[in-house]
Amino acid sequence: MIIDDHTLIRETWSSLLNTVPDLEIVAECGDGQLAIEMAKNTRPDIVLLDINMEPVNGFEVLKMIRKLSPISKIIGLSMRSEPAYAKKLLRLGAKGYVTKNSPRAEMLEAIREVNNGNIFVCQEVKTALSELTIKDGPKDQGINSLSDRELQVLGLLSAGGSTKDIAAELGIALKTVEVHRHNILRKLKVKNTLNLINYINSHAADL
Repeated sequence: MIIDDHTLIRETWSSLLNTVPDLEIVAECGDGQLAIEMAKNTRPDIVLLDINMEPVNGFEVLKMIRKLSPISKIIGLSMRSEPAYAKKLLRLGAKGYVTKNSPRAEMLEAIREVNNGNIFVCQEVKTALSELTIKDGPKDQGINSLSDRELQVLGLLSAGGSTKDIAAELGIALKTVEVHRHNILRKLKVKNTLNLINYINSHAADL
């Protein structure tokens, strides 16, 4: 399903993806509220979702689609390549993030990776993240040192999720959640979950 309020962009992606033999466009929409109902009815495997829509923005659409069609995996589309923007989307439950500068091949890669249960972030965002890390220097990579999956776990921890809750939400084993939590503590240089929550609260603008 393609959701984008720019008709030309929506039709362009639809035309390009319709040429791929094993992909089928089941719905297209340019209105956020209508898109929610269409997603509920069609239950698409993959949703390409424009984040910068009005009056209902993509973040709100994402939340509602996840609630009404939990089987749908969402890939955010945006003109913005700032890592913080991508992280926010992933924290809300998106499985991928690509910019509108992404070539067709990268979009197809994102769809296949997300469909296979993986997290995908486009090269433009990764490059921006690398540049930001170099600029900040090695003194404190902080949030930027976390993987996409660790960011998801961190977001759910900050929302008060238990290990069991996080495992169910992400579809991973309890032990895997514990491994991610251990790595997060190590990378952020905090000793326990309480200190981690304090870290999250003091770095809320970065998350």
